[in-house]
Amino acid sequence: MEAPLYPDIPLASSTPPGGQPAFWVGPRHLAGDDQRLYDVVSDTLAGLGWTSLTIVRGRHEPDEAPEDRQVLRSTVLHIAPDTLRWAQWVLADEPFHLGDRQVAWQVSARADTSGPLAEWSAYFTPDVPGEAVADFLVALDARDQPAVPLAGPELVLDAVAGHGWLRDIDQPQAAATDPTFTSHFSLGEVPALIQDADPRALTTEADEAGPAGWQAWATPAIGAPCLWAVSFGASVPHDLVAAFAASLSSTAPVLRRVLPEATRERLLRAPA
Repeated sequence: MEAPLYPDIPLASSTPPGGQPAFWVGPRHLAGDDQRLYDVVSDTLAGLGWTSLTIVRGRHEPDEAPEDRQVLRSTVLHIAPDTLRWAQWVLADEPFHLGDRQVAWQVSARADTSGPLAEWSAYFTPDVPGEAVADFLVALDARDQPAVPLAGPELVLDAVAGHGWLRDIDQPQAAATDPTFTSHFSLGEVPALIQDADPRALTTEADEAGPAGWQAWATPAIGAPCLWAVSFGASVPHDLVAAFAASLSSTAPVLRRVLPEATRERLLRAPA
């Protein structure tokens, strides 16, 4: 069980003149997104030179003032300069859930510009640490060929094991968990609706196992809702998943002002 570094300092203290008090907290995988998941990721993509577009859908009546327009959905789309990879903020769009949490970011990539369809997609819900999503996107941006596999699945397990996570006794080559058994990584059947160009995803029968992809999630307590969930399509290169896994499981503290209610008592923290 983890305890606060400074247990006598209340997290719900009054807001100082400069805003909410900041804390260095850990472990990262339980620290949430500071309610800044969009800002952290979009700032990272802007720094990489990706272009952002806002797609707004709504209903406009004749002679209706612009401020009265009824906006039904909006999506912010970030596109890499080579147009081979893109990221969408979809939290305000049509609901799509993982582990009872609505997806916030969908990241996709294709092999070339000859077709519009993605080779793979990855999905991230709120409360996934923004640092881990950003590191995943930095690794994606650095790749010349974002849809070509360069390594095997062992790279993902090595990444978390290097930070003290434990391999699953029954599936040592396919699953791992943090030492508190709260957060998990697993290579297995991809959930329904996860977009992937692997043809097996379209031909799998109801009684057959579909293509395997990496899934990650955190459950603060048995039977409790997920704090966050992540799903990688079967064709997401393992080295990119490993970049996310290494960042998620990192022992380096992260700066937070807003802590998840479900895990705040389990976080080590020190005033920033």
